[in-house]
Amino acid sequence: QVQLAESGGGLVQAGGSLNLSCAVSGRLGSSYGIGWFRQAPGKERAFVAAIGWIDGSTSYTAAVKDRFTITRDKINKVVYLQMNSLKTEDTGAYYCAVDQTAVQGSCHMAEVYYGDWGQGTQVTVSS
Repeated sequence: QVQLAESGGGLVQAGGSLNLSCAVSGRLGSSYGIGWFRQAPGKERAFVAAIGWIDGSTSYTAAVKDRFTITRDKINKVVYLQMNSLKTEDTGAYYCAVDQTAVQGSCHMAEVYYGDWGQGTQVTVSS
């Protein structure tokens, strides 16, 4: 089993920035990916970004591309989501999850590929 712990959420004004962290521990395979998802109030959880652990390949949903950047620290097993130019529609609970079916060079966007999940961290963007 894999454990994931998110941190870094908070309240920020529109146009501001936040940097979320996802600490990863436990039994991991030789190739996997870490994804960020978010759930806005009254909406289903949706994909935000993902990164392949081995080669650092990334995927983003169109709504955050050019504003968010996902990176990983392989030594400390932490994945970051740097969020800039935040908008009110970025408000929601942000979750990280592990995809142990990922292969080098690709990142899954569908939630069905992700197994273990963190507890989430709340991001609120005010106007």
